[in-house]
Amino acid sequence: MNAWITLKIALRALVKNKMRASLTVLGVVIGIAAVTAMVSIGQSAGQLVQNQFDALGTNVINVFPASQRRGGVRTGTSVSLTAEDCDAVREECSAVLGASPVLGTSEQVIYGNLNWNPSIQGVNPDYLAIRSYGLARGRFFTERDVRSAAKVCVIGERLVAELFQTTNPTGRRIRIKNIPFEIIGVLEEKGSMMGQDQDNIVLMPYTTVMTRLYGSRFKNIGYIMASARTVEEIPLAQRQIRELLLDRHDIRDTSEADFEVQSATEIAEMFGTVTGTMTALLAAIAGISLVVGGVGIMNIMLVSVTERTREIGIRMAVGATSGDILRQFLVESVVLSVIGGLVGLTLGITLSVGVTMLINELLPGSDWPIVVSLPAAVVAIVFAAGVGIFFGFYPARKASQLDPIDALRYE
Repeated sequence: MNAWITLKIALRALVKNKMRASLTVLGVVIGIAAVTAMVSIGQSAGQLVQNQFDALGTNVINVFPASQRRGGVRTGTSVSLTAEDCDAVREECSAVLGASPVLGTSEQVIYGNLNWNPSIQGVNPDYLAIRSYGLARGRFFTERDVRSAAKVCVIGERLVAELFQTTNPTGRRIRIKNIPFEIIGVLEEKGSMMGQDQDNIVLMPYTTVMTRLYGSRFKNIGYIMASARTVEEIPLAQRQIRELLLDRHDIRDTSEADFEVQSATEIAEMFGTVTGTMTALLAAIAGISLVVGGVGIMNIMLVSVTERTREIGIRMAVGATSGDILRQFLVESVVLSVIGGLVGLTLGITLSVGVTMLINELLPGSDWPIVVSLPAAVVAIVFAAGVGIFFGFYPARKASQLDPIDALRYE
């Protein structure tokens, strides 16, 4: 009996019992749909994280003050980094393209009778290139502005929308802590990252934040943001920064370092590991329903063997071999699983696209990418066929081992 005839007989047998066949594959449909949807949504989340870290800037390396510990308990962060440290990193580390001090604060910004609360960052001119920011209008402040602690600033598109609407803000003055600051530029729109609006920002010289907003004469800064020259040089840049700061801070024991060097790549990989693990876990849980679906297929195939015992006896009487009977029932089981797999795959892709679109609709600015995992689709279909073979083999073998005489006498 050739493969085509075996397939036709299998399809004819399944068509005779459409309702039973439909209910049989329901478990497989649900399992494949769940696995496909979970994997696709998980990969979408991973891609979102990667996109957001790419938007953070190219080859970014952050140097933070280290956590202070007393008796094994974290008591806060040390005040250990200075603007001079940042200058040394920029000038003495060959693998570093640029570096900027970062001083953050949050103050109310007033223009006319309107006000808004953005994130205010004190930085230097390198910050623009490090964060891959572009300018939509105007200019960025210069080293001269930094040295003089000039009362100038560059604002994000969110502030333009909230305070100026359609008015060009360049050249106008806003007030922060009752101090006037001239707007000299507007940043290009950057969107959100990890739920934080990157356009709700005011950038100004870090010396301006120090002296005019903090009212401080200390040289300590929040942290240093640097950029490696290339992706390949990130490890080298991290090593050079670490060695330089250990020497500048006169620290011999690296375990007592009062700073921490982290790259955006490391953080992105950490988040990727977390999302990948969660995706695998959810897919494994969803895959349990595939086992349930396989057990359903086995039960129905055993019932089918019992119902068709006389038919099996007739086939054997007219020349069908045990191998022919085994293949016939095995093909029926695989066809059931593959049909369930295809329906489940279609449903899973529809669900993943629908959930992604719903997230983007409910969370404006989240910009979740729609990802359909082709490897997951292929694995789902192969796994569905495997379920059919695994759970269909026992009923098929039982059918093939029936005695023809006993089968013909079966009522």
